[in-house]
Amino acid sequence: MSLGRRRFSGRLGGHPEGLAPFCLYLPADAGNPAVMAPRFRPVALRLRLAAGLLKQLAGNMPKIMSRNKRGKGPMRSRTGPNSAAAHSVKELLARRGPALRRVTAQASRQNFWNCWLSTHLPPEIRPRISGVAERDGTLVIFAETAAWSARLRYAILELEREIRAADPALTDIEVRVLPRS
Repeated sequence: MSLGRRRFSGRLGGHPEGLAPFCLYLPADAGNPAVMAPRFRPVALRLRLAAGLLKQLAGNMPKIMSRNKRGKGPMRSRTGPNSAAAHSVKELLARRGPALRRVTAQASRQNFWNCWLSTHLPPEIRPRISGVAERDGTLVIFAETAAWSARLRYAILELEREIRAADPALTDIEVRVLPRS
């Protein structure tokens, strides 16, 4: 059976014998002349679908790896050109000096204020303190709840003179709420 002449099978959208099912079959009695001209158009020739297929194929292709790496040396573990191999943990920590010094200084100040507050505050308030921090000359004391924060504020007001004597560089004392996690 040729493409030019065919018999109408009586079904709309049916495939004539011998044609592939992926072809678009348009019946001869369709009223639109634009539809009548291309009666069978394979999927690869449909403009919208063909463009979409090409985009999909371009995006899904795997990366081509170069297997012969003659120009590059073996993989190096050192990060910089002048970094020497460290022989101990102490040497590694000594290189990171400024950042670690700041952290250890903050930890020592926090420990100092925890000890100082535990010796000077009343025993019912001590376990309700969830943290202490010193930031830019401000001592920040954290309480577990808002109720304990209010009681802590009154206790700190009574101890303010002694706190400023312990560290004259303090400019302000704050009490905030920070629940324990």
